[in-house]
Amino acid sequence: MTYEKVKESRVADDRKKHCIYLALKRIFDVSAAYILLMILYVPMLFISISIKMTSRGPIIFKQVRIGERGRPFVCYKFRTMSTDAPPNMSTAEFADAERYITAVGGFLRKTSLDELPQLFNVLGGDMSFVGPRPLIPAEKEVHEKRNELGVYEARPGITGLAQIMGRDMLSDGEKVGYDAKYVSNIRFTSDAKIIFRTVFKVCSADGIKKRGEKSSEGVADIR
Repeated sequence: MTYEKVKESRVADDRKKHCIYLALKRIFDVSAAYILLMILYVPMLFISISIKMTSRGPIIFKQVRIGERGRPFVCYKFRTMSTDAPPNMSTAEFADAERYITAVGGFLRKTSLDELPQLFNVLGGDMSFVGPRPLIPAEKEVHEKRNELGVYEARPGITGLAQIMGRDMLSDGEKVGYDAKYVSNIRFTSDAKIIFRTVFKVCSADGIKKRGEKSSEGVADIR
């Protein structure tokens, strides 16, 4: 067999493995999302009631984010800020971010429970459990870097490599670097490690800036 044929055969095998990986990952995403929603139904209901009783505004915060292949989609979160917070601004740009975060919102952010509604994004196919975190369209500079490094070849995730490597403590450039590293080395073992380490990070609140500190995380959850 010639060098060219061997190369073509390996490329074909890699594509086949990648397709199998994506199919199995989707099966896992849907199955796990359904199971978690059934288990977390009561806690999510309690959170919804708490948000509604302690502040004015909707329970769910909806925001357009950029997904796989650069396609926009609506991302869901529990609302953690008051409705009078400045729209489409980074928390770092707020003169006093602390005043906009609700009492319940502070707890949800610290524990990452505000991310739970994204299980519906996973069921809808817009997100996965593991992948680069979706950004808003206004973060153009970061989008350009992501496009250059092929980050948008992967479906965005509830958690990702950047989240377990520092989360709020990382610069935008560092986050893009970790996102690109994940996409170029995507496999089941790396997904499993990221999920396991995410659970540990959330439980220990490691990598999360304290309320009132400036964050490079991006646009705040303002509704």
